[in-house]
Amino acid sequence: MTSSADPATSAGSQPLTPAARGALTRYRVIAYIVGVMLLLLLFLAMPLKYLADNPAAMNVIGPMHGFLYVVYLLATFDLFRRVQWSFPRLVLMAIAGTIPFLSFYAERRTTHELQGR
Repeated sequence: MTSSADPATSAGSQPLTPAARGALTRYRVIAYIVGVMLLLLLFLAMPLKYLADNPAAMNVIGPMHGFLYVVYLLATFDLFRRVQWSFPRLVLMAIAGTIPFLSFYAERRTTHELQGR
């Protein structure tokens, strides 16, 4: 039998509060930014530094990525707190900002899960 219940409220989950929706939006934005910055760091700045002996890009992109990763951690913690997930989930989401392409996957999965798709 199929249920006519909203998927966002089925399986024990509750609809997102406005505060949780805002936290999700902030998380999504910063996850993309951190993902792009990490890719720039790994595939542009580091090769320029080590292969072309030009550290200029590394001196700009490295600190920017570091700062934005801290913002990513804060946004991740805010979302974690508002949707009341487990601590291991928080750790996995935090690690996603350090592995190339994983922040994009984690953002998509988190968004689909919270929006009930």
